[in-house]
Amino acid sequence: MYAGAVLAGGLSRRFGEDKALYPYRGKPLLAWVLESLAGAGERFIVANRPYEAFGVPVYPDLLPGADSLSGLHAALVHARFPWVAVAAADLPFLTRDYWDFLYERARSSPYPVVVARNPEGHLEPLMALYHKDCLPQVEAQIRQGDFLLRRVMETLGATCIPAEEVVARFGQRVFLNANRKEELP
Repeated sequence: MYAGAVLAGGLSRRFGEDKALYPYRGKPLLAWVLESLAGAGERFIVANRPYEAFGVPVYPDLLPGADSLSGLHAALVHARFPWVAVAAADLPFLTRDYWDFLYERARSSPYPVVVARNPEGHLEPLMALYHKDCLPQVEAQIRQGDFLLRRVMETLGATCIPAEEVVARFGQRVFLNANRKEELP
């Protein structure tokens, strides 16, 4: 079993409004991501503003100022399960099957991170699974002012799932993160 954390602490500068609340196909973007985590043993939101309407706990950053690394830190601290599915609030095409697929990989992974590569070859750290064993590394990076999520993976190691495998199972749209409204199909 794994926990599910949605990071909704961004400022949505390029989007022009709180993208977590933006209505897309009849419901807020954040609702799509929370629904993808339906298989998690617990679900919660990490944000520095209230999102009571979603019916799950909302936790603020405990070590603010480190961008998404602050959100990952809060997710790892608050999760009651060893593995934590960490998703950005702007990924409406994630699915329960995607998270279950990553969790199956995590169960046999020698590394504390399971992450997909996108078709451009980049890691997708905000649609990945992290083990609570990552917490000391995350805290050390925040103290050192190194806010790169990929550094956690570089330092601790990660099971990287090739884009071709992810696309074959879930389609390329699974990677769509909506930084601007016009990016939503």
